[in-house]
Parts: sequence; C-alpha cells; structure tokens
Amino acid sequence: MTAHTRLALRLTPQRRAVLEALRASHDHPTAAELLSRVQQRSPGVGPATVYRTLGLLVRSGLAIEVNIGDGGGARYDGNTGPHDHLVCTRCRRVVDIVQPRPDLSGVAGTGFAVTGYDLLVYGICPDCQERWGTADAEETYPC
Repeated sequence: MTAHTRLALRLTPQRRAVLEALRASHDHPTAAELLSRVQQRSPGVGPATVYRTLGLLVRSGLAIEVNIGDGGGARYDGNTGPHDHLVCTRCRRVVDIVQPRPDLSGVAGTGFAVTGYDLLVYGICPDCQERWGTADAEETYPC
C-alpha cells in the first residue's frame, strides 16, 4: 500500500479541502495564503487544521515544503513530480522548472547516503524586469 493510499483512507473533509486547494494553486502559497483560499470554500476550517494538514501532506509525500531563503516562512507545492524552483529576488514569485537532474557523482567518497536534494534558482521575473529593470539585482539576492 502506498503512502497516498494510506493517506487517502484518512482524508477528512477538512484535510481534503486543504489538499484540493493546494493542488489547485500553482503559485506556491504560504500557509496563511492557503488558509484564506481554503476558508473561501470551507469557512469552518481553522488555521490549526491547515498547518497540521500541511505538515501531514509534506511528511506523506503529497506536498513539498519550499523555503526560498527570505525568512518569510515556508511555501507549499502540490506538484510532487520531479522539478526545481525559480525564485524572483524582487517579488518572491516561485515558478516550477523542469530540467535535467544534477550530476551527484561528486558525492561518492563522502560517506553520505543521498536522500534527496533541493535546487532553487534565483533571478528576476519578467514582470519585475519590466517594472524595475535588472539594475542592482544582486541587492535583493536572499543569500
């Protein structure tokens, strides 16, 4: 039995509302943004339910927690297929990108058993380029 099957058996209406709202979101919402979306359709769902459900979804592999390095809290992604993320250093927009997997052969000999990786690519999105240009782009780099 897969993790998805086990979780599907335990999805309460509130958890299902959170999962559906996340899967319908392609902008990598924060928990607070997702709470607002869930409450539009299911007003009785409270913040604690959303936060706990997001943790459960991440642990179960049905969601990804994305930390973009800005100190603003995690964002969440309902797309659990292989992909990486592109982050605008100005507006903090997060976009899924699909690219070849990185060569991890450099890990050999370190003693590490690789269990995964997380790649964030930083840049300035087209909207921000049009609005403010690309000058001083490094000033907004989160690292």
